[in-house]
Amino acid sequence: MSFRISVSGAAADAVRTSVPTLVDDLVASGITALDAALWGPDAESEASKRLGWTEAVAISRPLVAPVIALREKLAAAGVTHIALAGMGGSSLAPEVITQTAGVELTVLDATAPGQVLAALHDRLESTALVVSSKSGSTVETDSQRRVFERAFREAGIDPAERIIVVTDPGSPLEASATEAGYQVFTADPTVGGRYSALTAFGLVPSGLAGADIGELLDEAESISVALAVDSPENPGLVLGAAIAATVPRRDKLAIVADGTHIVGFADWAEQLIAESTGKLGTGILPVVLETDAPELSENLPDLQLVRVVDDAGEHIFDTHADRDEIRVSGTLGAQLLVWEYAVAVAGRLLGINPFDQPDVESAKVATRGLLDERPEPEPAAFVSDGIEVRGTPHVIGAASDLASAIDALLEELGPDGYVSVQAYVDRLALPELLQVRGLLATLSKRPVTFGWGPRFLHSTGQFHKGGPATGVFLQILATPAEDLDIPDRPFTFGELIQAQASGDASVLAEHGRPVLTLTLTDPAKGVTTLVGALR
Repeated sequence: MSFRISVSGAAADAVRTSVPTLVDDLVASGITALDAALWGPDAESEASKRLGWTEAVAISRPLVAPVIALREKLAAAGVTHIALAGMGGSSLAPEVITQTAGVELTVLDATAPGQVLAALHDRLESTALVVSSKSGSTVETDSQRRVFERAFREAGIDPAERIIVVTDPGSPLEASATEAGYQVFTADPTVGGRYSALTAFGLVPSGLAGADIGELLDEAESISVALAVDSPENPGLVLGAAIAATVPRRDKLAIVADGTHIVGFADWAEQLIAESTGKLGTGILPVVLETDAPELSENLPDLQLVRVVDDAGEHIFDTHADRDEIRVSGTLGAQLLVWEYAVAVAGRLLGINPFDQPDVESAKVATRGLLDERPEPEPAAFVSDGIEVRGTPHVIGAASDLASAIDALLEELGPDGYVSVQAYVDRLALPELLQVRGLLATLSKRPVTFGWGPRFLHSTGQFHKGGPATGVFLQILATPAEDLDIPDRPFTFGELIQAQASGDASVLAEHGRPVLTLTLTDPAKGVTTLVGALR
């Protein structure tokens, strides 16, 4: 089989208890039959127009040939480098597909000026840009498209020869792109962004970059029959129960890549799980970890462990008494489809609608308000070693330096809480910031997530506002060395990322979440200072 799962400990107990009921309730066949009533009356309207992912393999087959033909056409014209402007599901799926396939794709899911400039200066003469947005109005993607159009024209290149658009039919982007003469691929509008890996959003940029998208669909198809059967061995039912039906429920899910051939899978799964389940005060928080992460050696009763491996074993129930975990293995296409089914099943078990994202829009609204008004930045509470410190009153009130501000934030952390690090910086220039996650985990002895901003706003951002009110939030910003204007927009990329950070901080504060914001005025020096303070 192209997918295997084994469970032990609490996960095994959850499977034994919950899967028979899921089988009796015909949940698997109901999902495949597009039964929108499975998640209750409150979710039925949304679910009725969001189940197209179950048919994605068949619907996406006709895409394969034109994508390959376009790839060959571009290559014949000297275009050998593909860049992708997209956010959330529009970028995370192509990223894991191309990384696993070993082909190059430059993913631009950022608004940090330095990161956008780096993409613009990277082989523009031989680059084609895929612009990917379901709504057609995503501010980050629209801004990225505008600067690439300008760069192409200034280089004497017709943007119509280099820009490919993926969007939903009827979106404003489809209309403007068609008018501009761009190649347009439309996707199934009955598929939400985080479930869109096997649709045009995952396949077009991946196929243009050189991934074998036909094989990916074959991998997904190989597991599709098993997912549709109401059986105790259905991997979607088993995985859904394992992550959502433990008693007492473990609401934090550590995902560890442990020797798997799949590269970057946890980052894709993070959005699917967090945005689908984090609402109505409940949910499952995915925590992307390294194999040697401190959390794995701690006894955290609310943390469930998933290992993505290359061989999960032959049997569902693992007989190793010393294990308390979920192990999954399989081809990438199969993994993508199984996890989509499993998260839909988890939504039923949690009693929530896994297809909406009611709290994502709040940060977008706050950002738009700040961009419209562009008020003066809030003064720092104080500056410590070149780092401007701001935050909610309980965090900042007793703090006088960087170390005491961090201590004050962690004092707000409850016994069932977590720390969220949100880095609104150029991640290409400051990769060492990733050290902060492990250092905070050691200090807090609690799960710590790390998200690059504004990327995470389209994924875990839903959980932070809609899930359990147990998180504390560390925002890290950096003063850019160089800003970049956006054609025909009254704000720059530097102003955009600042507004996104400030907007999200304000929404988190309105929800009663503790926030500490650190702005590195000298980014390289500031990272060293921050890491030193945490040590």
